[in-house]
Amino acid sequence: MPIEALALVLVAACIHATWNYWVKRAQVSGVSLVWASSTVTAVLYAPIALWFFGAQLLQFGPAQWLAVVASGVLHTGYFLSLQRGYAAADLSVVYPVARGTGPLLASIAAIIWFGEPPTPGSLAGLALIVSGTFTIAGGWALFRRIGTERARRGLAWGALIGVFIATYTINDARAVKLLAVAPLLFDWLAGLLRAIFLLPLALRQRVALRRDLVSSWRYMFGVGVLAPLGYILVLTAMQIAPVSRVAPAREVSMLLAAFLGARMLGEGGLRRRLIGAALIAGGVVSLTVW
Repeated sequence: MPIEALALVLVAACIHATWNYWVKRAQVSGVSLVWASSTVTAVLYAPIALWFFGAQLLQFGPAQWLAVVASGVLHTGYFLSLQRGYAAADLSVVYPVARGTGPLLASIAAIIWFGEPPTPGSLAGLALIVSGTFTIAGGWALFRRIGTERARRGLAWGALIGVFIATYTINDARAVKLLAVAPLLFDWLAGLLRAIFLLPLALRQRVALRRDLVSSWRYMFGVGVLAPLGYILVLTAMQIAPVSRVAPAREVSMLLAAFLGARMLGEGGLRRRLIGAALIAGGVVSLTVW
């Protein structure tokens, strides 16, 4: 993987872990947070997207618009599932399971769909990253706790979020790699669609929305700024590096998430999380070097 792509992925990973931590801290309804943050994205990023890439809209055909609509739908499902999952279970279970399942499925799909040839280094890196996320989530002890309702909820929500991650990763990578849509323009349009899709739901829950805005507007604003920024960096990395390498390399964010979940959210298990983080770091090195 080119060093430029790795740098973009590393910065994006720090951004991703930060805004996921804010989502967990917000403790608001999924509709409120996703609609408010998507509206912030649509408003703040509009001048930049239209000024630099507005002319590209005139060249859009059915394939580009279909990719944009699909991204809007998939990311809406992802954000709502993320918020519901964090409300139902620990960040340290939902986040690792999601971030392990998603890249694994996305890498397999990229190898098949985009014809990206796997190498021993890329396969080893993927295995290390999946092992690291599994370790952070609790290792074999996670399955020994499977009888608890909270653990089952965490696994189920994490798996669902992982499917959303894999699906939108392939759709969005196709848009920026094969259809040549600018990452900033593409993500802004998808964010605008999310805001539009969720507006009826937000209006039906206006009392809860007003309460959530008063209590957590800073988190909503922060997510609206950081979430698209991190993903735009990832899309840019996908333009210059194989998707099957970029997707798992994003999981370096687990290093930061492991610390946040254990120390700042009081979810414990710091030693286990550090071992998992080391496995993930080794996987990223393998993806980059070999």
